[in-house]
Amino acid sequence: MTDQRIATQHHATFEGIRHVDADGNEFWLARPLAKVLDYSEYRHFLPVIERAREACRKSSQAEENHFEDVLEMVDIGSGARRELPDIRLSRYACYLVVQNGDPGKPVIANGQTYFAMQTRRQELADDEKFARLTEEEKRLAIRNELAAHNKYLAAAAKDAGVETSLDYAIFQDHGYRGLYGGLSAKDIHARKGLKKSQKILDHMGSTELAANLFRATQAEEKLKRDQVSGKAQANRTHFEVGQKVRQTIKELGGTMPEALPTPETSIKQVERGRQKLEKKKS
Repeated sequence: MTDQRIATQHHATFEGIRHVDADGNEFWLARPLAKVLDYSEYRHFLPVIERAREACRKSSQAEENHFEDVLEMVDIGSGARRELPDIRLSRYACYLVVQNGDPGKPVIANGQTYFAMQTRRQELADDEKFARLTEEEKRLAIRNELAAHNKYLAAAAKDAGVETSLDYAIFQDHGYRGLYGGLSAKDIHARKGLKKSQKILDHMGSTELAANLFRATQAEEKLKRDQVSGKAQANRTHFEVGQKVRQTIKELGGTMPEALPTPETSIKQVERGRQKLEKKKS
């Protein structure tokens, strides 16, 4: 069976154990999820849940909105049933669970891709305001979010041993090389036909910016989760995350970031245009 067919099978399995309550809220139960993720006994899965809870708290999310302790009736044989403690998990909680699972399990790797991409899709689908934005407004929104997350990524990289400005430039370059199929930041800059003073992130469309935002957030989380230490390992981690995001784009049938068109206007030009418009309105 090919890797693509295995991934598709696992994605279907994750959807197969999904529940929707009377209010239309989707959720998963921890016990069935443990089986899907190849944990032989539920007790071995509980430490993974605890790590996911901790990650939720550190991300400033309300834990109670994503992890709910419940009692579920289960069959114990011969038609008998009894209540067992279980945990109701939101999609975000499931994403955190697979991020903190055993990376040696193939289904965990597929689960990470599934829940990461589906969570992002759901966030965008739920955000009607974002859906109504123009392309320029989307670019501004994602670029601002990326600027914030790059600060978090820089802090995580520093904790891992990426200390000087040159170290960080090399670290960032590894992320680009992973995401852009080997192209360095300098190569991307040249492909876009930019001047030396122009920044590549200011000359990306919303789709390309979103791919880089995903790379940055996942790299930050992996550096922290794996307690990466040393510049070489941090660089390798960033490169591998970039590769994973690229592979996900390929599996979804998307356009590779280096093949996406460069917008005619830069982010700075878009910002100046909005400022002028706001002045006219006032």
